[in-house]
Order: sequence, then C-alpha cells, then structure tokens
Amino acid sequence: MMLKRLSAIVLTVIILCASLSPAVFAQGQKKDYSHLKGTTLNVYNWGEYISDGQEGTLDVNKAFEEKYGIQVNYTNYESNENMYNKLKSGGANYDIVIPSDYMIAKLIEENMLAELDFSNIPNYKYIVEKYKNLYYDPENKYSVPYTVGMVGLIYNTKMVEGAPDSWGVLWDEKYAGKILMFNNPRDAFGIAQFYLGQSVNTTDLAEWDEAIALLKEQNPLVASYVMDEIYNKMEHGDAALAPYYAGDFLTMYDVNPDLAFVYPKEGVNFFVDAMCIPKNAENKEAAELYINFMLEENVAVANANYVCYASPHTLVLQSDDYDLKGNEVLYPAEEDMPKTEIFENLDYDTQQYMSMLWNELKIEGNSNMDAYVGLSVTVILVVAYLVYKFIKKKKREAYY
Repeated sequence: MMLKRLSAIVLTVIILCASLSPAVFAQGQKKDYSHLKGTTLNVYNWGEYISDGQEGTLDVNKAFEEKYGIQVNYTNYESNENMYNKLKSGGANYDIVIPSDYMIAKLIEENMLAELDFSNIPNYKYIVEKYKNLYYDPENKYSVPYTVGMVGLIYNTKMVEGAPDSWGVLWDEKYAGKILMFNNPRDAFGIAQFYLGQSVNTTDLAEWDEAIALLKEQNPLVASYVMDEIYNKMEHGDAALAPYYAGDFLTMYDVNPDLAFVYPKEGVNFFVDAMCIPKNAENKEAAELYINFMLEENVAVANANYVCYASPHTLVLQSDDYDLKGNEVLYPAEEDMPKTEIFENLDYDTQQYMSMLWNELKIEGNSNMDAYVGLSVTVILVVAYLVYKFIKKKKREAYY
C-alpha cells in the first residue's frame, strides 16, 4: 500500500512538471552564454551616453567584457540622422543602436530592426509601465527604453539679462554671435515650430515654410550649429544661449555653475531613447545579453548617474545610490511640467521637404561664413600691406 501511494505521488509530480510551461519550469535557471565568449559586439551610441570609468565611475563596457568574455567595439554618433544614414548605407554592421522614438518608428517602418527575444532580456520587467506600448513601438517588439527626457533652454547667467522664459530669446539681436543652435533638422525645426505655435509633427508644408523663414532670420545671429561641441562652448563661457537636452545641462552645470536652465513656455520636445538591434546584426544573442546587462540595477544606476538623463527604470528611481533622485530639472513637479510634444515619424514627403529646407539653411549659413572669412582675410591683407608700407617708409627715412 505504501509503495502504491509513493508511486502515485511520484506520478502526480511528473504530470504536474510536464504540465508547466517551459518558461515557468525554467524560472530560476540561468541560461548558458559561454558559447558567446570570444565574440565581438558592435555598439553604436550617442556621445557621452554611457558610464565609462571616468572619475571612479563604473566602466560598463569593461564590466560586460569581464563578465561574459565578449569584446565590445564601441563607437559614437552625434544625431539620429547620422546614425540612420550610416545604417542605411550598409557601410558598417552594428549589433546595438540607441535611437530616439521617431527614428525607431522610421527604422521599424523600413524593416531595419530585428524583433527582440525577451527570454534573453528578463530585466525588461524593471521598465516603468508608462514607457511601454508607446506609439513608436506599440507592441514592444523592437526596443527597450534607455533614457527619457525633455529639451530646454540653457543660458549663461553672466551673459544673459534676467531669466528668459521663451524660445524667442534665441532671436534677440543683442546676443548675436553668442547663440548656439541644434545641428540636426528635427530639433532645430522643433524650436522654431514651438515658438510659432505649430505642431512639431505638422504635415502642412506652408507651416514648414514659416519655420524655415524663422530659422533663416535667426541664422546671422547663430555662432555655430552644434551637437557634442556644445559642452566645451557652454562650459567655457563661449556662448550665452543654447537649446539642448536637460540631462546634458546638468553635466555642463557641474563644470560651469554660471549656467541655468528653463523649459520655455511655448512647449518642449519630450523624448525616449531606446536600445534596439539592427536587422543585419551579426551577434543578436550577445546584443540581447548586453541589453539585459544594461538593465541590471547597479549598471542602470551607474549609467543614470553618469548620463544625467531621466531614467525609465524602476530600481533606479527607488535607489538611494541614484544621485539625481527627485531632481527638479529631470523630474519637475506636476505643476511645473511644461507643455510637451513627442516627435513622430513624419511621412516620406514631409521628411524630404524638411531635409531640403535644412540643406538650404546650412548652405546659406556656410555662404555667410565664407563671406565673413573672406572679409576677414581681406582686412588682414590690407592691414599687413599698410604695415609693410609704413615700415618701408620709416626705413627709407632712416636711411636718408
């Protein structure tokens, strides 16, 4: 009788185990990634966008290499458009890219991203729910949020009168030659569109004409169009005003406490940057392992502290090791939240029209710069000639 009962219990256990799904049965068991040792992972990311070991911070890529024996080949880009052009040209293969929302939508639309195997990314559970199922990836198939944030206005309190609250200050002639502007079309047009009261996702070409007219009006006042170059210029007090990302302001402020930041009243862009795998990735499994590693608590906290952007990670937001926990620039109180609009993927015709207008602006800007350079060279040559004539005259007088 005892043997029969024991046999029945064993049989019940076997049946119960067999009825469990593989996912449930595998819980608690770690996957074996040893077969990936010695491979190389090509990561393409924004500049200044990962904790890299400086000043005692965690070197994330090195830590990943040491943990898994996978070499990380890490390179940077300055804008979504530069990254897209590199992927589209096929000139290089990458296993990880970290585009912004509207660019993710574009990459999905053009079948340039691979669907993720979330069994390799269990730490996805730590992503805050409100950053899932967003318009650019509604079924969460292709992306894992990395950072979130807003664009605002950085200004030097020693160079700017009062505390500006409008994008209009970027068109103030008293700051001519001390204004910086985004060197990418979507963000630059976005500033003009907010100032004009337009939607940043308008498909009305007449509104794009209004926006380019405003940018051309601003062009003579702009010292330079920048991306990563903004750090040196604002940190060293070479410019008075610049639109840029809130997280990067905090990095610059650490170097130059004369800087201040505001979300202009007309509205600002809200964005999500997310980790994705290109369709032609050569090491997809290692890429998914890397994404999961980036979501480990200590790694995510290190990145959030270093990058200074807002985090979509629940454990980061709760961590006492998170230096920017509750920061009012990154996490404004509800009553202080600016009006926001997210960039959507524009239709093909609107994208092409925007690119054409942007090229016009840059050509006009370069023409102006060429004129300034040419004038400067002419003045220098004239002065040099007058100095030469003066010295020659003095020598002649001395001789006689």
